[in-house]
Amino acid sequence: MKLNIGILSTGIYLPEDYMTGKQIAQLAGIPVQIVEEKMGIKKKHVPGKNDHTCEMGIMAAKRAIDKAGINPMDIDVVIYIGEEHKEYPLWTAGIKLQEEIGALNAWAFDVALRCGTTVMALKVAKSLMIADSSIQTILLAGGYRNVDFIDYQNPRTRFMYNLGAGGGAILLKKDHSKNRLLETQLMTDGSFSEDVVVVAGGTKNPITKETLEQRKNMLDVLDPEGMKRRLEQKSMDNFLRVIKESVRKSGYRESDISYLAILHMKRSAHEYVLKELGLSKEQSIYLEDYGHIGQIDQILSLELALREGKIKDGDLVVLVSAGIGYAWGASTIKWGKG
Repeated sequence: MKLNIGILSTGIYLPEDYMTGKQIAQLAGIPVQIVEEKMGIKKKHVPGKNDHTCEMGIMAAKRAIDKAGINPMDIDVVIYIGEEHKEYPLWTAGIKLQEEIGALNAWAFDVALRCGTTVMALKVAKSLMIADSSIQTILLAGGYRNVDFIDYQNPRTRFMYNLGAGGGAILLKKDHSKNRLLETQLMTDGSFSEDVVVVAGGTKNPITKETLEQRKNMLDVLDPEGMKRRLEQKSMDNFLRVIKESVRKSGYRESDISYLAILHMKRSAHEYVLKELGLSKEQSIYLEDYGHIGQIDQILSLELALREGKIKDGDLVVLVSAGIGYAWGASTIKWGKG
């Protein structure tokens, strides 16, 4: 008998503060049309005074728990899916999150694969549930605010001007026949592992007065031309590959996809992926009013689609991500009781 692992609920937290495409254009010194149309950013959420990384994950987790109507004491494992940039440089945020939501019977740990973290964590969670009969309920939750690392005067990081802030959560339950998590496909390519980094702050280049003055504590692209040349088509090919393989391993065909929960990227890339899969614009949501909230994008897209009636019982839903490093991942879900 095949083990059913289903999504009980999701939760999203978005800060009240936001930046508009016009504000980004002014800071970067580029035309607003480029920001809004080509980059696809009409506005994006940015953190307020109390919107710390783990804290946003806590808010999202509480919303997921309330929606599911479960007792937090019934959660067996907490997997923190937020960014490494959080309240403290060296810290296991999942343990703090576990305490704050009252999941006192759980054990917790953090995972990281940049914007691929949520998809990767779904695979890890399912594997844990299969391997350990005592694990019945797992919470994935975390926050993201890598917008803090964006220097709008650095044209090398222009493709990351969409970075924003927010929190997300997913509750998974064993022997839950609704919203079944099927198969996940992941790929990584280490030839891009040092293309996009924050130069200062690690063991190679500690934070100093000089590195701060040189803005080396912000995200940068060390070989922009080389990265673009090597990545552009490979990224799209791998994007499509993980989607198709996730669906195939789940026992379906790409023509069966009803909805694609895709991260925010430039408009042309978003449209290219849909076209290659034979999907209409209505079968996805372009996150132009939210920006790119890293690994939270898939959860946000899923919640928005459910709210807008784009997903119904029996639909095949695919969550897809790509993260610097470089990593690509896709998870297939059979929504509802279908």
